[in-house]
Amino acid sequence: MTTYAVVDPATGDEVKAYPTDTDEQVQAAVQRAHETYRTWARKASVDERAALVRRVAELHTERREELAQAMGREMGKAHEDALGEVDFCAAIYEYYADNAAAFLADEPITLLEGEGSAVIRRRPLGVLLGIMPWNYPAYQVARFAGPNLAAGNTVVLKHAPQCPESAEALERIFRDAGFPEGAYVNVYASNEQVEQIIADPRVQGVSLTGSERAGAAVASIAGRHLKKVVLELGGSDPFIVLSTDDLDATVEAAVAARMENTGQACNAGKRMIVVADLYDEFVERYTARLLATPAAPLSSLAAAERLEQQVTGAVEEGATLATAGERQGAWYPPGVLSGIRPTHAAYREELFGPVAMVFKARDEAEAIEIANDTPYGLGSYVFTTDPEQAQRVAEEIEAGMVFVNGVGAEGAELPFGGIKRSGFGRELGRLGIEEFVNRKLVRTVA
Repeated sequence: MTTYAVVDPATGDEVKAYPTDTDEQVQAAVQRAHETYRTWARKASVDERAALVRRVAELHTERREELAQAMGREMGKAHEDALGEVDFCAAIYEYYADNAAAFLADEPITLLEGEGSAVIRRRPLGVLLGIMPWNYPAYQVARFAGPNLAAGNTVVLKHAPQCPESAEALERIFRDAGFPEGAYVNVYASNEQVEQIIADPRVQGVSLTGSERAGAAVASIAGRHLKKVVLELGGSDPFIVLSTDDLDATVEAAVAARMENTGQACNAGKRMIVVADLYDEFVERYTARLLATPAAPLSSLAAAERLEQQVTGAVEEGATLATAGERQGAWYPPGVLSGIRPTHAAYREELFGPVAMVFKARDEAEAIEIANDTPYGLGSYVFTTDPEQAQRVAEEIEAGMVFVNGVGAEGAELPFGGIKRSGFGRELGRLGIEEFVNRKLVRTVA
């Protein structure tokens, strides 16, 4: 049985437990979402829906402190980081409120032959299931719920078991914003109940952000029932350093790329790939800076234990670890692994926490080869003083996103997603509202 409980990772103390929903409660939630779609969501105008989404943005701003404190209790997020996350959520909801009408407008098609007209009309699909992770308790919901509610779908939201307080607070925001009951429904569902929801004919699609294992399971179930799926899974993003006119600034960017959310971000820069003539000096400065980062707890004791197993395994296989100390409960010290080889298990794994891997590349070509030698393909970072090289390397990187000479450059208007085992589909930007709509062709001959 799935257990929903707030356990403060800093202390290990259980703050509050929430009961898992019964099968009857889950079925009732799906029915409410289905009825609200039929009677309200698909019939309301885009402007009506957008106005409610805008109110959701305003309530995030008004309740930013409440939401941020919940994140701290649930998964140990630093308070300033949590406030920043809530602010980004508000920007996402506002973005879709501002742009939904344009994104969903009818699209005329110029006919090659024949008389009459043709147009693509973007219409909602119905009830959608969102399965959200713990590392960004509010942001991940915003990426899913914002565009889809604006598009006229309704949402059943299954949050991570360690984030029930955030789940409760977010459902209350949608209700207080004026959305009718059933437009956004939170469920504390078990894995078995999730499988039933996906199979339910009233549910038209599912979006999951989470682990590779969870994504494979959900995609398999959805495939059996012919349901549309969007998956945002893990990543082991390369951070490629080819040249620099300010090594200290590049090192700071590399640390920021690795340490956001205590290293618990799918699109964090996890593999530092540095050309030979900069490698030694970069690694020396990077290691010193990373190890000086203040300690913080990971999201849970289990997360810290998993990272410890991976790092210990890498060292046993011959890698070298520079570390700031030893794990204490969920508190995991920053570290840098060097000497990782393609035959090592860690070479193809995602390290979810404050530990980076460093690699030396002979030149641009080998840097690209190392960057692409991974089962993942979410994001990537390229640092160079040569603009032509930047675009050339960006073209060769196998990833859904490439950020050149900068980190933290995400935005509500920029599509987010990956390829390979990092998943498929896109969130945010115009592409984010296109995933779960029916692009209906209406061809009128006379």
